[in-house]
Amino acid sequence: MTVGEPKDWAAGVPGVLHSMTPAIEQLGVARAAKLMLNLNQKGGFDCMSCAWPDPDKRKTAEFCENGAKAVVWEATPVLVPRSFWAEHSVDDLADKTEYWLGMQGRITEPVWKPAGKDHYEPVSWERAFRIIADKLNGLDSPDQASFYTSGRTSNEAAFVYQLFVRAFGTNNLPDCSNMCHESTSLAMAEVVGIGKSTIAYDDFEETELIIVMGQNPGTNHPRMLTALEDAKENGAEIVAVNPLPESSLKRYKNPQKVRGIVGRGTEIADQFVQIRLGGDMALLQALSKRVVQAELAAPGTVVDHAFIAEHTSGYEAFVEHVLQVDDDEVVRATGLTLEEIDELAERYLRSDRTIITWAMGITQHTKAVDTIKEIINLLLLRGNIGRPGAGASPIRGHSNVQGDRTMGIWEQMPDSFLDALAKEFHFEPPREHGVDALKGIKAMQRGEIKFWMGMGGNLVAAISDSKLAEAAFRGTEMTVQVSTKLNRSHAVVGDEALILPTMGRTEIDVQAAGPQFVSVEDTVCSVHGSHGQVPPVAPGLLSEVAIVCELAKATLGDRVAVDWQGMRDDYDVIRDHISHVVPGFEDYSRRAASKEGFVLPNGPRDSRSFATKTGKAMITVNELEHVERPEGTLLLQTLRAHDQYNTTIYSLNDRYRGIKKGRHVVFVNPDDLTELGLQDGDRVDVATVWDDDVERVLRDYRVVAYPSARGCAAAYFPEANVLVPLDSAAKGSNTPVSKAVPVRLTRVAVPAGV
Repeated sequence: MTVGEPKDWAAGVPGVLHSMTPAIEQLGVARAAKLMLNLNQKGGFDCMSCAWPDPDKRKTAEFCENGAKAVVWEATPVLVPRSFWAEHSVDDLADKTEYWLGMQGRITEPVWKPAGKDHYEPVSWERAFRIIADKLNGLDSPDQASFYTSGRTSNEAAFVYQLFVRAFGTNNLPDCSNMCHESTSLAMAEVVGIGKSTIAYDDFEETELIIVMGQNPGTNHPRMLTALEDAKENGAEIVAVNPLPESSLKRYKNPQKVRGIVGRGTEIADQFVQIRLGGDMALLQALSKRVVQAELAAPGTVVDHAFIAEHTSGYEAFVEHVLQVDDDEVVRATGLTLEEIDELAERYLRSDRTIITWAMGITQHTKAVDTIKEIINLLLLRGNIGRPGAGASPIRGHSNVQGDRTMGIWEQMPDSFLDALAKEFHFEPPREHGVDALKGIKAMQRGEIKFWMGMGGNLVAAISDSKLAEAAFRGTEMTVQVSTKLNRSHAVVGDEALILPTMGRTEIDVQAAGPQFVSVEDTVCSVHGSHGQVPPVAPGLLSEVAIVCELAKATLGDRVAVDWQGMRDDYDVIRDHISHVVPGFEDYSRRAASKEGFVLPNGPRDSRSFATKTGKAMITVNELEHVERPEGTLLLQTLRAHDQYNTTIYSLNDRYRGIKKGRHVVFVNPDDLTELGLQDGDRVDVATVWDDDVERVLRDYRVVAYPSARGCAAAYFPEANVLVPLDSAAKGSNTPVSKAVPVRLTRVAVPAGV
């Protein structure tokens, strides 16, 4: 491993080279061109990485570096040979890195690890479905099974999956939202009536101010940088609020513009607010206090009283509360100066159209739900919801994670959805809420969940408290994974385990009715089709829809009168059912087939209507809690490297942060290193400070001096998940608190000559 200086700009020519060189080398010129020129295009296929929306006018290259890597990762011609399963035991696979597992290639046939054995062995599809069905039907209760979903699953597959699970008899439908934007969904649904973005893509072109909180667009959703650049060119200001400086929010060199190739590119952030971990809620309250104070100093000029009176509730109580916010406490909580806070407040007061956008840097805190309510409070004060260029913009981190929830992938779907499901399919779905991701792990620990199935994803690696979670998975009777490639969830398994290989979005899906397409929902509620472009990498692969329908037939028989075969044969049949069950999807088949797609109704955005318990947007009072840092410790956050998507590791490099050929690093402010008696390059153990008897530690990590906020540190996800206690979860949403973990660094001896 080598460590160099972090970059102060993102993309440019290196972004093109890192996108296209692997594509051409691994796919060949023709296959690479076919896929890249159809990626995110109208009539093409939707990127399987982030959920960033597509503009109405598409460029020829409408993809980013990590999107291209995701396509290469999925469409690789490298296949796992049949001999692999005899050569590698499950224990052997468990010793491999996530990177090594993914590099083995596409899985092409179902495999089964029988009880008491340590090797997978190939089986037929019919045998695989019968093994799973027998296990499910042998459970004492349907609630002894849990069915996880990854965001890559299409609307059609997600709908039939939740239908199968509820027809089987349980609401145990955890998904990846539980670990990312669950706090957003809960907070926004309560205060504005919808747990989704209140803006459209075009609002970025009309806004005057964008406040980017707790996210790194250059790595996690790089196409957002083009929208930010467009906003800048239209005169908008941009503020970055984050504990770490991110190269993409400093300067963006757009490789599709001349100045991005030979010039300096575009300076993105006009102000960098380097906030201490856990300080966002205090900052937001301080900003709202300054809005109220400005209104009191010049009545009728700052707060949008007409909007407040007609569309909100709770304003008076909020004003009384926010005026009591202690600026000294805010400074301690945020690590900022009052001058920095005042500068941001002035920018907000000058702007008539403001967007606040956020991601996991906001949602994965103990007080995440209340923090997001404070974002909404700040927007509501000046009427910044339901007007062009203004609104709340949570950025979903995974393609179609939002669509899966819309389709019913949630352990707490409301009665209105279940009523519609019952009417459409003539059976009574279960009403008792199921388990989310964290509750599911705890139920496994107690022996209450004996069967676990994952539709995509890699929950074993993605979940917090890795050692406890892995022990829980190994204690189950059966685990099943629907996957394209190997990951850690195939190596940490129950007594029996199966892997069901599926087709990817890049691949042409032919069923009895002919070629099929699927659809997805992006982060601004736009629904559009996704059409595979190349033949499957191997014969015999099934689509996700086909896998679910065949499993449903094998498990349920004639217990419910659902035409599973008809839905497998023709996905329009699924879309017709969706149009009867899910509001906003009327005439779904025709609208999804159009190249333009359609946008779902959104009350706050479309008509300033709010489906809350008061019938209005709710301005709320939330008590501030200071995140304490025990003496001699740091607050650690988990984050992605640049060559990474979720738990998928494309390489061992993170070129924007200067890391090459390694991931076992902890980033620490140089002043904190001095305070702790450490130096750049030291080897340390990183241990969680938590009041229980469980040892949570990363062994022998290299310290990297990095300009993070004082008192804060960072390490890569998913390796650092071992440090996040299972019981450390956001209040209300039960999302793992991965962004403010108290840790202690202890120097370890390095053998001579190393």
